[in-house]
Amino acid sequence: MASSSSTLVAGLTAAAVGTVGLLAYQASANVPDTIGKPQVSAPVSKAPRDKKHPTALPAGSGNGERVVYSVDDDRVWLVGEDGKVQRTFTVTPGSVDPPPGTYAVTSRSNTATGTDGTPIEHVVRFASVGEVVIGFSAAVSGSTRPPDPAVRTGGIRQSRADGDAMWRFATIGERIVVIR
Repeated sequence: MASSSSTLVAGLTAAAVGTVGLLAYQASANVPDTIGKPQVSAPVSKAPRDKKHPTALPAGSGNGERVVYSVDDDRVWLVGEDGKVQRTFTVTPGSVDPPPGTYAVTSRSNTATGTDGTPIEHVVRFASVGEVVIGFSAAVSGSTRPPDPAVRTGGIRQSRADGDAMWRFATIGERIVVIR
């Protein structure tokens, strides 16, 4: 009887491993090869700013639900499906900026260590420039100090509260619109 039980367990284990392998293959076969690259090739000009309301969502930053990131203003807007800003905040960019364009969130990590050795949380990655991965994160210490300019880093730091909001909002596939 013990032999038939172990045979049954081995068979079930093999079937489970095969199923997971098949699902992983299907998932990888359906990932577009544009992940981490701008999905638009048209140049994005500097969006006009509202001089009276400097935190207003810039015109020409897209439609629908999205994250808008201005590399010139070091500001992020979380925009709902209705086109209304749910939250806006300033960030401290890394030393490498993503080019203007439309991206998608490609991966997330609840905790990690930044390129500078800082413990970080709520990492939301969406692009890469050469070997430098670009993404939003919050330092566990709450620090938003500028990065060492001698180190190539794509970490866009935000406060812990803003990092929590980004984490809830920007799930895998969420659009990230980068403007000047």
